[in-house]
Amino acid sequence: MSAADPADPPLADGPGRKLRQLADLPVSILKGVGSGAAHELSQLGVDSVLDLLTHYPRRYIDGTRLAPLAELAIGDTASVLAEVRRVNRPPARYGRGRGRSPARVELDVTDGSGGMKVVFFNQAWRAKQLAVGTQALFYGTLASYRDARQMVNPTVEILRSGGDAIDPGATPESGRVFPVYPLTEKADLTSARISRYVAEALDRAKEFSEPLPVHWRQKFHLLDRTTAFNRIHRPTTVDETEPARLRLAFDELLRLQLALVLRQRRLQEDARGIRHVVSHPDAETLVDQFLRRLPFVPTAAQHRAIDTIRADLAGPLPMHRLLQGDVGAGKTVVAVATLLVAVEGGHQGALMAPTEVLAEQHHAGVTRLLEGMVVPDPSTLSGDRPLRVALLTNRTSANDRASLHAGLVDGKVDLLIGTHALLTDEVRFRSLGAVVIDEQHRFGVEQRAALRAKGRGDDGGGRDPDLLVMTATPIPRTAAMVVFGDLDMTVITELPPGRIAVATHWARTPLDVEAAWARVRQEVASGHRAFVVCPLVEGSERVQATSVTEEAQRLAAAELTGLRIGVLHGQMRTADKETVMADFRAGRLDVLVATTVIEVGVDVAEATVMVIEDADRFGIAQLHQLRGRVGRGSDRSWCYLLSESDSPEADIRLSALERSTDGFELADVDLELRGEGTILGARQKGRSDLKLARLTSDRDLVTQAREAAEHIVGADPALADHPLLSEELRIFIDDDEAAFLFKS
Repeated sequence: MSAADPADPPLADGPGRKLRQLADLPVSILKGVGSGAAHELSQLGVDSVLDLLTHYPRRYIDGTRLAPLAELAIGDTASVLAEVRRVNRPPARYGRGRGRSPARVELDVTDGSGGMKVVFFNQAWRAKQLAVGTQALFYGTLASYRDARQMVNPTVEILRSGGDAIDPGATPESGRVFPVYPLTEKADLTSARISRYVAEALDRAKEFSEPLPVHWRQKFHLLDRTTAFNRIHRPTTVDETEPARLRLAFDELLRLQLALVLRQRRLQEDARGIRHVVSHPDAETLVDQFLRRLPFVPTAAQHRAIDTIRADLAGPLPMHRLLQGDVGAGKTVVAVATLLVAVEGGHQGALMAPTEVLAEQHHAGVTRLLEGMVVPDPSTLSGDRPLRVALLTNRTSANDRASLHAGLVDGKVDLLIGTHALLTDEVRFRSLGAVVIDEQHRFGVEQRAALRAKGRGDDGGGRDPDLLVMTATPIPRTAAMVVFGDLDMTVITELPPGRIAVATHWARTPLDVEAAWARVRQEVASGHRAFVVCPLVEGSERVQATSVTEEAQRLAAAELTGLRIGVLHGQMRTADKETVMADFRAGRLDVLVATTVIEVGVDVAEATVMVIEDADRFGIAQLHQLRGRVGRGSDRSWCYLLSESDSPEADIRLSALERSTDGFELADVDLELRGEGTILGARQKGRSDLKLARLTSDRDLVTQAREAAEHIVGADPALADHPLLSEELRIFIDDDEAAFLFKS
C-alpha cells in the first residue's frame, strides 16, 4: 500500500502509539476524510482513528486464487472479480396476457481475461450502485443466454466505486490479498476507500505501544501489537491474518477479564460480610428440616450445590455465585436453602424475579415448601412463630404494601419474593442476609448492586447480603466466563429422578400437524392439559405469524372442538390473567393458548403437551424454555414444533431441538448461530469489546485471558505497574464502572 507523505505528522508522540491517543483523534485528521466522508464513516460507528483501526475486515479476497472469467465453464459457480464497463436499463415490455415484465438492470463486466453479462431482476437500484468503473466481486452460477455468458441476480460485494482513487498495489487483481470491510447501505463507502484510510493511519502511527508483557506474549505465542494491526489490515498472504486476529482478540478478552477480576476484587475489598451459621452440633438447622420435609429426595447435584453455597455463607466474604441449571433441574430448592441459612441467623432473605407471573409462581411454590416451619421469636408465648413469606409486585395493594414494609423493618417478614418492586426506596430490611436473583440474564449489574445495597441500610452501617444469581438459560462455560466472570459458578447437571425427557417433534407437513393436534386431544381425554404458543397477540400483515386470539377461536371450531380453551397474553388485565391461570391449574381449562408470557416459571405438572406454532420465529433458548413448561411431573410429555420453514437456520435450530433436550448442548448451537452479541447483551454494562474474539472457537483464548488477568491483578491490584492496560481498560468501560474499578 502507498506510504503516507513524509511530511505527514505522526498520529501521536513518543515510542509507540497509545490507543487512548488514537481514540482522542477524530478520523477527519486523515487525508481525504472531509465532512462528507466523516459522516459516512460515522454511520459505521467510526468516529476516531481508533474506531477506524478496530473496524476490522470481515473477510479477505486472495488475488492469487480468483477464478479468471476466461477459464470458467457454463454451470460453474464461482466468485468473479470484475469491473463494470456498461450499465443498461431496458424498458419494460408488455406481453399479451402476461402484464408488465419485471424491471431489469443489465451490466457488461470484465476481469481482463474475458467478459460476461450480469442481469438483475426487480433490483432497479443496482443501476446506481454499480455505475461504470465500479469494481465488485460477483458470486453466482455462470449461465448462457442467447450465446452470451451471464450471471443472474448474483451476490455482489463492492470493492471500489467508479469514483474511488486507485492504488495499484492494493487491488486483488494485482495478486495481493484485499480486505473486505463491513459496510452499510446508508453510507456511500467501499472497502477500497476504507482500506486507503486505514493504510494512512497505519503509516502515520508507525509503532503501537505494547501493553502486554513479553512473558505473556511468549507463553501464549502471540504477535506483538504493531505486527498484528498491520497484518489484520494489509496481509501479504491470507495465512497471516489468523495469528493477527488471535493477538487482537486476546486483547479484547483480556480487557473484559481484567474488568471482571477487578470488580470481584473491589467487591471483596469493600465487603462487610456475614458469617452465617450453617450447622448446629445439637439440633437440626432450618435447611436440614427443609430438606428432610421435602416430598422428594434431592438429587446429588442439588446436595453438592447446597454444600458449596453453605461453605460460601460460612465464610467472611459475601458470596457472589452463579447457579446454572437446565429447565427442571431443581434450582428453586437450592435457592430456598440459601435463603433459609440467612433466616437461621436472624436475618432476612429476598428473591427477585423478572416478571409478576414468575414472582407469583415462586411465592406460591416457596410458601408451599415451607408450610409449617417456624422460627424463634422471643416476643411470643411459645417462643417461636410461623416462618413468613411475603410477595411484593407492582400490583400489591397500598394497604398490603404498608403492612409488608412494616414487617420488613421489624423483622417479622422472613422472606420477601417480588419483582423490580424490591428495588424501590420504600423497601427497607431489618437485616438482609441473602439475596437470590432468578433469571439473571434479565437483570444487569446495576440491579444486582442496588439489591445488595439494601443490606447496608440507609445509614450504611449494615452488612452485605450474600448473593446467588440463577439462570435456567444455559450459557456455554466460555461465554459464562466472559458474561459472569465476576461470579463463582455452580452448575446443576442432573435432573430429578423420575423425570422423562420431553419427546420433541418438528411438524413440517400437514400430516405431522394433524398428529400434534391428535396428541393434544388424546392427552386431554386422559386427564392432562396442553399449551399452544403463538408469537403474536394480534394479527399483523407485516409479520405473518399466528395471533393468539384468532388461533384460539380457530382451534375451538376446528382441531380442538369440544375442548375448554383459555387465552393468556401480556396485554390482558391482571385479574383476567390470574383467573385464566387458576382455571388452567385447577383443570377447568384443557388447553391454554398463550404468548411467551408462559416462557418462564409456569409450573403445571398435569400439562403434558406443548404445541409451538411458527416455531421458526423463536430462538433456541426460548424454544427450550417453552418446552420446559411440560414434563414437570412423572408423566410422559411431548413438544411439537410447527413450522414449514425451509431456511437453513430454521433447519439447524429446530433439528437441534428435536435431537437434544440438553440445554448446554443447545446453548452451544445457539452461540454458533447467533454469535456473541446475544450473550454479551447480558453484561448490560460498558460497551461490548468483542469484535474479533469468537466465544465458540476461541475457548482456549478466553481461558488464557482469564489466567493472565488473575495473575496481573493478583500481583498488581491497582494496575500501577501496568499503566497501559489501566488506560486501555478505561477506554472500553463507562465512567461509573471505571470509578468503581480504579477508585483505590
